[in-house]
Amino acid sequence: MEEKMLTLDKFEEAAETVRKVTQETKLVYSDFYSAQTGNKVYLKPENMQFTGAYKLRGAYYKLSTLSPQEREKGLITASAGNHAQGVAYAAKCFGAKAVIVMPTTTPLIKVNRTKNYGAEVVLFGDVYDEACEHAYQLAKENGYTFIHPFDDLAVATGQGTIAMEIFKELPLVDEILVPVGGGGLATGVSTLAKLLNPKIKVTGVEPEGASCLKASLKAGKVVTLDRISTIADGTAVKTPGEKIFPYLSKNLDDIITVPDEELVVAFLDMVENHKMVVENSGLLTVAALKHLKEKKKRVVAILSGGNMDVITMSSVVQQGLIMRDRIFTVSVRLPDKPGELCHVADVIAKQNGNVIKLEHNQFVSINRNDAVELRITLEAFGTEHKQQIMRALEQSGYQPKPVRTIM
Repeated sequence: MEEKMLTLDKFEEAAETVRKVTQETKLVYSDFYSAQTGNKVYLKPENMQFTGAYKLRGAYYKLSTLSPQEREKGLITASAGNHAQGVAYAAKCFGAKAVIVMPTTTPLIKVNRTKNYGAEVVLFGDVYDEACEHAYQLAKENGYTFIHPFDDLAVATGQGTIAMEIFKELPLVDEILVPVGGGGLATGVSTLAKLLNPKIKVTGVEPEGASCLKASLKAGKVVTLDRISTIADGTAVKTPGEKIFPYLSKNLDDIITVPDEELVVAFLDMVENHKMVVENSGLLTVAALKHLKEKKKRVVAILSGGNMDVITMSSVVQQGLIMRDRIFTVSVRLPDKPGELCHVADVIAKQNGNVIKLEHNQFVSINRNDAVELRITLEAFGTEHKQQIMRALEQSGYQPKPVRTIM
């Protein structure tokens, strides 16, 4: 059946099918990103889906194409989290057993939600590729029907329904930015987009530390990266799909890679300006907006998911504030005598700096005139305000030195 997929008729069929389980995710026009980039930027908020990500589309459509016998065998898949929830939820809808193999590094929120949909979760391996190999082994041992998270034409057809919705809302869209892990979403979106408008540009966005598709396109064949390292766990894949690679080669116009640091800043911007929680993989397209060379275009950035655990969220927020100079730490030396600490605090207060932590060390020197090191962690409005505070400390006779901020 797969050879019949990725046609206009199948995309239309998939769109009708997935409507039963998906929520409407209308485009959100972004004044903030439009002003920042010089383009008309629209966000496709798939993080607002019931399972927190677009993956339910492909999983549910794939299961709808299976025979009752294939579903009765039980289903198994490997996933870093979002496909896991999609398969688990779809299996529940069809009354089928689901076993999900997830990397041991998968955020707890994704593990727990997958279990809550009634699936059996097996944690194995450090990355998706290791979990996938184990899932294949379990499928062989138990006779389960394997549902691949991306290298499956039916799954990719289901994911491509996103492009159908984009065109219905914004027929004159010039460019679509799509996150890339293994390539299933990019395959579906780019293939349908080109069928609807051959002139549209579709750009894939990968994390810099896991750019397996960029390496494969450069080599002209599917290649496996030796190692991957990225905070974008949903796109931490070493090898893109073999079956879908020809479609990616044909329909993707460009690949942009994004370093983790830019995802941290993108998270902060998204929370502050759109009040939306988007996971790191889903922010790839947002971070890529500033890398677009052309201006005055209608651009849609697909936000693929929003399943982020609270601990990761807290860490990303803190790092984002530090990178934006809204939190910083400075070290000053003080004479060891009463009143000096109050004097420093007064200098900072007059500049509207907010002290959030102090570390007072009296044992850095035997010279009582320069005996105390004071490390001050401050909250500021940004880089300009930070520099203003530093200048005020210098003018007051101190020699402030920036040090690494650890919250």
